[in-house]
Order: sequence, then C-alpha cells, then structure tokens
Amino acid sequence: MALSGVEIFKLLPKTNCKKCGHPTCLAFAMKLAQRQASLDACPDVSEEAKMKLGEASAPPFRPITLGAGSKAVKMGEETVLFRHEKKFVNPCAIAVEVKDTDSEESIKAVVAAVLDSEIDRVGQKLRIDAILIKDASGDPAKLVQAVALVAAQGPEIPLIISTTNAAAADAAIEKIPGKRPILYGANESNAESMAQTAKKHKAILGVSAPNLDALSTLTEKIKALGVEDMVIDPGSRTAGDMLRDNTFIRRAAIKKSVKSVGYPVISFAQRDDHMLEALVASLCISKYSSIVVISSVEKWKSLALFTLRQNIYTDPQVPMQVEQKIYDIGETNADAPLMITTNFSLTFFIVSGEVENSKVPVRLAVMDSEGLSVLTAWAAGKFTASKIAQFIQESGVENKISKKELIIPGYVAILSGAIEEKLPGWKVIVGPREANALPAFLKTKN
Repeated sequence: MALSGVEIFKLLPKTNCKKCGHPTCLAFAMKLAQRQASLDACPDVSEEAKMKLGEASAPPFRPITLGAGSKAVKMGEETVLFRHEKKFVNPCAIAVEVKDTDSEESIKAVVAAVLDSEIDRVGQKLRIDAILIKDASGDPAKLVQAVALVAAQGPEIPLIISTTNAAAADAAIEKIPGKRPILYGANESNAESMAQTAKKHKAILGVSAPNLDALSTLTEKIKALGVEDMVIDPGSRTAGDMLRDNTFIRRAAIKKSVKSVGYPVISFAQRDDHMLEALVASLCISKYSSIVVISSVEKWKSLALFTLRQNIYTDPQVPMQVEQKIYDIGETNADAPLMITTNFSLTFFIVSGEVENSKVPVRLAVMDSEGLSVLTAWAAGKFTASKIAQFIQESGVENKISKKELIIPGYVAILSGAIEEKLPGWKVIVGPREANALPAFLKTKN
C-alpha cells in the first residue's frame, strides 16, 4: 500500500533545505504521496529511506521504453484517471501489424508507409510508432526472415514480435540486438520459457491472459522469474470489453495501488472495416491503452488518430506555445514585411502556413503571450501596445528592415494607434482578421 504524506515525512532528512524545490520537507512528502514529485529531487535522503520509499513513490504504472535511439517510445508512468486532474504523461504508441506470411513486397510497403507517416502538427512530430510482426505461419524461419526484413528496411522503427514460441522468439530477437523490442506472447502455458528469452535479450515481455484475475496472477509469477518490464493484455477484443478492462486496470493501479496490473496495456484494434478500426483505436487511445495495434496505414486514419492522441496527451493546464522570437519565413531581405502574432502554437502554425502558401517572404514576430491566442491574449492584457512595442524594440528587428512597418492581426485593430505612439517613426498596418486571407493580403501589399 502507498504511504501517507506523514509516513513519508518521517523518512526524510527534515532539514527544510529547499533543494528539492519545495519550501519544507513536509510539503515535499505530501507531493511524493500524491505522486507529483520524484524522490530523486531530494539530494540528502538516506539509502535506507530510498529503499523504503522507492516503491511508495514510484508511479502506479511502470515506465517502459520500447525501442532504442531517436524513435524509442516511452510509455507508462501514468498517475491519474482523468487528464484534468494533472495530465497524462506518455502518449500511447500506435503500431501497425504485419504477418510473416505476407509477401516481401507487402512488408516493404508497410515499412515504407510507416517511415512516411510522420507529420508536423503544431511543432510536434507525430508518426506511427512501431511495427508488430506476427508469427502467423508457425514457422520460426519465416518469422526470423520477416523480422530481419523489417529491421533492414526501417532500422530505427521499434518492433513488437508476436509469437508464443519461445524458440522462434529467441531466434528472431537475435537478428535485432540492442533494439529493445517487445516480445508479445507470454501466457500461462509458456511463461517460464518466454521469461527466460526476455531476460536473455533484455526485452520487454508482452503478457496475455483471458481475464484480469488470471492476468494479475500471471504478472506476479513472471515478476518472480526475474522479468520487471512488461506490457499486459487482458484478452479483451470488443470495444466494450476493452473499455471495461482498461478502466478496471487503471483504477486498480492508481486507486488501490495494485502492482500486479501496474503495467502499460497493449490493445488490438484491427478490424476488416477501416472506419470501424479507427473508431475502436480512438476508444483505446482515449481510455488508457499504452499501445494500440492497427492493421494498416492510411493517411486519413493516421491524421485522425494522431490529432486525437495529441489533444488527449497535451497538458490541459499549459497551453501549447512556441518560442518568442522573429521567424524568417522564406528568403527574407530588408524589404520583407514584418508581421506580429502571439506564441500560441496553433496560431503560429496556421499563420506561418498561410504565409508560406503566399510565397511572399515575411518576418513573423512571435511574442510571448503565455500560449494564448490573439484575442484571448489581448483580453488578458498580455498582447498590448506597450508590450508589443517593447518586444519590437528589444528584438533588434529594426536593424534588419528598410521600412518601419508592422502588420498586426485584424482582430486587434484597436491597438494600431497606441502602438504607433509607443513606436515613434513606425507605421502600423492592420492585417486580415482571419489567417486564410493572408496570401491575398500579402500579394496585394507586395
């Protein structure tokens, strides 16, 4: 059971040194009890206390890293049931399935689609994260061949090897040393052999069982065999069963501190109907799956799932924002017009996208408004004439332009006169209210 804040406080140094970032040891203890702080933040905690507090302060869901290198995927570490309580920590991974019975051309096509799936949305790189290779043939040689082919075509793509044959798994993982795959397929009948294979290759073990009780018993058994890193599958395949089981697992781990189910959940959303598959995958993303397996990569499906995942895993208390600075869009020179907007990510990427569409080189001044949109920032007093003038003066952009002209968003046209007063010698031009009118506006002005 988790320790209370007072119980944790008794094990801390009680020096109130503030090195942890909190005013007192008691305040730090309370944050530890709520799993909103890490014990590593206290530099003076004793080794004995670390041993006692380690498990109590650990997140309810074990942190797991699938793959290696720049495209490795972190999962687990979740601490809340609902994102408004704090936030969801690690976005779920989306994996696409290939079978070892598929043709070489078909497998290569899937790998190419995964490599081509990456998009940039409001400053984040979104993509299909992994490939699951299924042992559909029952022939270890074919599984090994498929794993080797995928690894050769996409060496950085994290892999999930799906087989219940420990010998086949061992041979397949031999082909991808150091890649830290998931070996999915451990069950009650093969737990010992699969655990040995996972330990040998330092792989993550995917554990499945027909129900939650059996799953809890099985993870305890596998942990006793020396395997710490697992992902779990409660056996649910219909949307209703997934919703039920994922919710039970989340509640048990967070509310009851049930360690035997405190592992990332893998869910299988594959359907013959691609629209139905997208809906089931959306449910899994929304309700606690850490890995969602789909059957194919289509642009429309990927965009829908990426957007949903990004929205759910964005911190609701911190607006998405970009860095305050002057951005050069296109090949700018001294005659390039100067525009200004706020640093809300969605505003920036919509505005910059329309500027790019215009083919007119522009300097875009992005001002820190704490991640608020133009109208919201103006209403909150964070996008005012005084602050705009100060930003423009301190940016040094005046030395890079031939004409002292500043284009402001049409929604804050009311600020034009005040900005000119604060920036002597400057002319303020009121731009369009909507970003989609920028291409025509810039071409006319140019």
